[in-house]
Amino acid sequence: MLKLIDKAIGIFSPQAALNRTLARKKLEILNSGYGNYGASHTRKASKGWRHGGGSHKEDIEDHLPTLRERSRDSYMGGAPIATSALKTTRTNVVGSGLKPRPNIDSEFIGLTEEQAMKWERDTMREFSLWAESTACDMERINNFYELQQLAFLSWIMNGDVFALLPYKPRPQMPYDLRIQLIEADRVCNPTFSTYESNIIQGVECDTDGEIVAYHIANYHPLSSMNPNGREIKRVRAYGEKTGRRNVIHCMESERVGQRRGVPLLAPVIETLKQLGRYTDAELMAAVVSGMYTVFIETQTIDQKPLGEDNEENTYEEEESEIALGSGAVVALAPGEKASFANPGRPNTAFEGFVNAMARQIGAALEIPPEILLKQFTNNYSASRGALLEAWKMFRMRRTWLANDFCQPIYEEWLTEAVAKGRIYAPGFFSDPLIRKVYCECDWCGPSPGQLDPVKEANAATIRVEQGFSTRQQETIEMNGGDFFDNNRQRIREEKARKELSMVTVIKEKGSE
Repeated sequence: MLKLIDKAIGIFSPQAALNRTLARKKLEILNSGYGNYGASHTRKASKGWRHGGGSHKEDIEDHLPTLRERSRDSYMGGAPIATSALKTTRTNVVGSGLKPRPNIDSEFIGLTEEQAMKWERDTMREFSLWAESTACDMERINNFYELQQLAFLSWIMNGDVFALLPYKPRPQMPYDLRIQLIEADRVCNPTFSTYESNIIQGVECDTDGEIVAYHIANYHPLSSMNPNGREIKRVRAYGEKTGRRNVIHCMESERVGQRRGVPLLAPVIETLKQLGRYTDAELMAAVVSGMYTVFIETQTIDQKPLGEDNEENTYEEEESEIALGSGAVVALAPGEKASFANPGRPNTAFEGFVNAMARQIGAALEIPPEILLKQFTNNYSASRGALLEAWKMFRMRRTWLANDFCQPIYEEWLTEAVAKGRIYAPGFFSDPLIRKVYCECDWCGPSPGQLDPVKEANAATIRVEQGFSTRQQETIEMNGGDFFDNNRQRIREEKARKELSMVTVIKEKGSE
């Protein structure tokens, strides 16, 4: 039919027929590929799909204040699974803290292997003097390793975290470098508006998109406290003359151009809230069921009209209190009867539904449900598979924390140590490459744990024997230790055992 119409139009108006043919071809192209499926507006499954889109600003930054507040509320008790997700991630990524292990290129800087190992031990000794003291914290509350877990938890809970690196002398501490953590809410636009020409949620960029400064409030915008002199200070990202890093910003980027991070729970906040409400409702129903609730039904009793045999036109109602007790027998008034409430709890489908939701939440957060719920009920292979899958994410975030937080702070500390002559590093300030070599450092954290220690140890032995791994790597993976420290300790222990054996033999011979 269409062909006949096109032919008829072509006889009288060839140009109109050509336009119809071109329009039909364009429509075919639009309806092919993704346009015929995911982007279709005509398929039944897609007709009711309401969607919107925008840049990173419209999709992310404009909604961050609400996301942060809801994320913190979920963590603080709004949803137990939310608390588990954040704390489980924190514990596995950071644990008791990521420990530095200097790993310099001895050949490049002209040191022997023994000299390099001595330099690394001396550096670690100096670093522990600063890092294991609360003097490294501007607030003087946490040491460096405790600040790591606080920074990381704030990062994943709020979307990002900031740290300033000021200098402040303190008695009996040779190092003046301090760490000052800044919560995400304090970095905001100078006028508290969501849009500035070159400032996105407190992060100022130049025309090339490079971050040049941060706008930091000297108070928390949501705090009820009202300190004197409220102000928002502009802090340069890097020193104008020295190029020194002034602000550390830890965040996970999801969109090109994004300047502020998104809370880890953002994709599942609504699901967590609904699951929390469902859990509260089931808990209340179980409590009601456990209390053996009874409702007292009272029949309507005819009362005398006003004024008849009642001078004050009032009624005196007999006060009575009915309560249940253990093995109690309660007498009811005439016209009253008891009806028992049966909420049908506990709900047998509750656990299955919660587990199904936990699987979906865990999939979105890259945390298997076994680890999210701390419930290893499957066999060894399945449990180990879940653990390995989770550790892909834990290791990724540990690398981010080491690169974005730990390593920059370590480099700043080492710069001060070399400048003050406490660590000898020739060429540190003259050649950027030499400085980079001296700053090379590995960061080690807690191990994944072992479901079957014998199998894990045998597997580690095979990897070392076949050259797939080293004793140092396997020691770190198994218990977070250091092979060389363990080896030196074992030498001392074996020496002590031999000395003890010799003393025992001498005593035995003397007694004979």
